Amino acid sequence: MQNVLQITRKADYALRAAVYLASIKDARVVTFKELARLIRVPADFLAKILKELADAGIVRSVRGPKGGYSLLKSGNDVSFLDVIEAVEGPVAINVCLYSRDSCAFGQDCTLVNVWHRGQERMLEVFREAKLAQLATPFPISQKVVDAERGVSSGSLRLASRAS
Repeated sequence: MQNVLQITRKADYALRAAVYLASIKDARVVTFKELARLIRVPADFLAKILKELADAGIVRSVRGPKGGYSLLKSGNDVSFLDVIEAVEGPVAINVCLYSRDSCAFGQDCTLVNVWHRGQERMLEVFREAKLAQLATPFPISQKVVDAERGVSSGSLRLASRAS
């Protein structure tokens, strides 16, 4: 059975990556391979998603042997909607919300007002949900990332979360 109005895998992975990056203090960078492993998503797909997030100004890319990705802005300034639109483009739950001309019923359609109200409520939730609100606690702490990279950051502690 197909689920309608479902967020794509791409948007889901982009949100997971952005939320994780928002949880890292001091804008440290994480390689895309580390990030893929930590958030349990396919590395090749994540690399493409991170490029789109970088192009949209949500994450920054640092090149070189100690390079990787970090959030470009504060997690308080980046919404769910920002991330979704960076990888998927504008959100519309029905084509008629892009243009009334795209609907065969045109101006006679009685459904468009319901679609519009539903979309506005959904977008309001996505606009209000900031990455910083969801960034802590995250299942893997910065100390784990630092330990795996050979960086000393004090005692090692794995943050836990019920799955």
